[in-house]
Amino acid sequence: MSNFDKVRIVLVNTSHPGNIGGAARALKNMGLSRLYLVAPKEYPADRAVWRAANALDVLDNAVVVESLDEAIAGCGLVVGTSARERRIPWPLVNPRECGTRVWQEAAEHDVAIIFGREDRGLTNEELHKCTYHVHIPSNPDYSSLNLAAAVQVLCYEVRMASLADSEGVLPSFDEWDQPPAKAQDLEMYYKHLEQALVDIGFHDRDNPRQTMTRLRRLYGRIRLDEMELSILRGVLTAIQNAAYRMKKSIKSKK
Repeated sequence: MSNFDKVRIVLVNTSHPGNIGGAARALKNMGLSRLYLVAPKEYPADRAVWRAANALDVLDNAVVVESLDEAIAGCGLVVGTSARERRIPWPLVNPRECGTRVWQEAAEHDVAIIFGREDRGLTNEELHKCTYHVHIPSNPDYSSLNLAAAVQVLCYEVRMASLADSEGVLPSFDEWDQPPAKAQDLEMYYKHLEQALVDIGFHDRDNPRQTMTRLRRLYGRIRLDEMELSILRGVLTAIQNAAYRMKKSIKSKK
């Protein structure tokens, strides 16, 4: 399996089926084939077929799922497209850096590039699931990119990285001794972490402020590997058990 086969292009809640067809064409232009559609508004649709032109094989093999978590399950790297700065900034890469990192890491595990809705992009919650954000620096006087055009830009950068790799000028991805934690395992950890913080009285779900968002960003910058994540899950369980014993002891003394 080549690196190309490990790159997922994920479209979230696409409104116009023509954009799905245009995205399929953009993938095939650049040698990619794995298209994931998260709860598209209208699909299957003739307009998607018309826009896909000779990329019907990409369209026919598109994976339709109901949630973003399903689309990125098993991925060791998730990059979300963001057209604007957020209140809590996330680690940001430009399109060239995105293409390079996606290609390098695709040698080791599945990766995903996520594109949001045509009118409002990705939600904050969806962007919080990403390792990095990528911003395409378009003309500030007319910055709105068509969805299929945005897909084309980032797929092109992945292809340019593949060409650099074939010429031997792209370093391999060997950052650590353990593979990065997968997306679904990180989501389970964040749920475990939040519950543990509730159990010890540190976190209030009714008044969450930005605690979990900032903790997600912290762990995202660290880039936990599988072994580290397993250790942290064990630590959280031990903390919860200690909190339970303490509460039980206090009740028995009353």
